[in-house]
Amino acid sequence: MPPAARTITRRDVVLLAVSMTLAIAALGASDRVRDPLTAWLRRTILAPLVSLQHSAELTRLAWKARGARTLATDSVAMRALGLPALESENARLRRMLGLGERLRWGFVPAEVLQGRGVGEDYTVTISAGGTAGVRPFSPVVTAEGLVGLVRNVDPTLSTAVIWAHSDFRASAMAADGSVFGIVAAHQGGDPERYLLEMRGVPMRSTIAAGTLIVTSGLGGIFPRGIPVGVVLTEMRTNELWARTYLLRPAVSPTELASVMVLLHDRTKAGVEPVWKGAHGDSTVHDTMPPVVDSIRLRIVAESTQAADSARRRRRFRRDSIAAAAAAESAAVQGDSARAAPRRDSAPPRLP
Repeated sequence: MPPAARTITRRDVVLLAVSMTLAIAALGASDRVRDPLTAWLRRTILAPLVSLQHSAELTRLAWKARGARTLATDSVAMRALGLPALESENARLRRMLGLGERLRWGFVPAEVLQGRGVGEDYTVTISAGGTAGVRPFSPVVTAEGLVGLVRNVDPTLSTAVIWAHSDFRASAMAADGSVFGIVAAHQGGDPERYLLEMRGVPMRSTIAAGTLIVTSGLGGIFPRGIPVGVVLTEMRTNELWARTYLLRPAVSPTELASVMVLLHDRTKAGVEPVWKGAHGDSTVHDTMPPVVDSIRLRIVAESTQAADSARRRRRFRRDSIAAAAAAESAAVQGDSARAAPRRDSAPPRLP
C-alpha cells in the first residue's frame, strides 16, 4: 500500500474514533451541557447544512405548488375546450325538443349511429326500425329542416339516404309558394358536392338569393313545409325552358347526431304549421333556428359581394376596350398626319 493511502486511512480511523468518543460523551452529558453545545454546533459548523436543507425544502414546496397550479390550469383549459361543444350539443338538443313539442305526435326520435353506409357514401344508419313504426320512404328531419328519407328498414335499425345522395329527389317550392321545382344533389366537386340544385323552375320565374326553399308536398313522400335549403345563385345550364338554382342545404351533414323520423300518419296529416310563423303566414323563416337565419344573412352578403365584383369586372372590361379603341384611333390619326406632308412635297407631274 502506498504511504499516502496509509496516511489517509489512519486519518479516517482517528476521525471515526474521535467522533464516536464525542457522540458517547454527548449522550452521557446532561441537558445543561448538551443543549448549549448543540446550539453552538448548529450556529457554526452545521449552519451551511441547515441552510441547504431549508432551501431544498422551499424548492420542493415550490415544485409541488407549481405542479398543482399546472394541473388546475390544464383542467380549466380542458373544460374550456369542451364547453363550446357542450353548448352546441345543448342548443341542438333544445332545438330537437322544441321540434318534438311542435310536432306533438307521429314521429320517432333516433340517433345517427354512423356517418355512412357500408360501401356507399351519403348514407346513414339510425337507431329506429320497424318495431317503432318506421317504414321505407319515411322522411328524416331535424329542427333545421330536411335530412333525407329512409331506404331500408330492420326491426331495430334503419338505413337512410341524406340529401347529398345522387338518388335523392324532393318536390320543393319557395317559402311563399310562388315558384316550384325539383331539388336534387349537386353533382359537383368538393366542396360544392355538399350543395343542392333546384331544377325545373320556369323561365318566367326568378328566385332571389337568400330565399328559403321548402318541400311542396307533391308526390306524397315529403309533407309540405319542411325547410330544404336557401338559394345561393342561379346556375348556367343549356336548358332553354327552365332555370336551375344552387341551394345551400338547411341541414349540414357534419351536424347529424339526433334526428326524427316522421311516421306515415303524420306525413299524411302534414307538418306545415311546425316550421311556419306563429301567425300561420308564409314567412317560414320566422320560427327557424338562428343557424338558418345566420346562413340567410351570410348568403345575402356573399351574393351582394359577388354582384359587386361582377359589376367591377364588366366596368373594367368596358374601360379597357374604350382605352384600346382610343389608342388605335390615335395611332391611325398619327399615321395620317405623318403621311400628309409627303403627299404635299411630291414634285409636280410634267405635262
